[in-house]
Amino acid sequence: MDRTPEDIKKQLTEQIALVISVEPKAVRPDAALHDLGMDSMGFVELLVFIEKRFGLKLMESGLKKEDFQTVNALAKRIHDELRS
Repeated sequence: MDRTPEDIKKQLTEQIALVISVEPKAVRPDAALHDLGMDSMGFVELLVFIEKRFGLKLMESGLKKEDFQTVNALAKRIHDELRS
């Protein structure tokens, strides 16, 4: 599985689109996730997806609230975490 920042961003975009029931093209990578319609249950689904897809243990990863602001921020943080 490719783990480039762009691939991570694509996978996150597709998952967020699925969670909020929109087409992936409607998920702007620089938009705040809550502005896109993500609610608390959606964030839980996203967290589970990240753990399963990327093998990150979120409680141990050091991901912070700020990392979940946008798709761009989250993709960058996941990429950085996978490289460490």
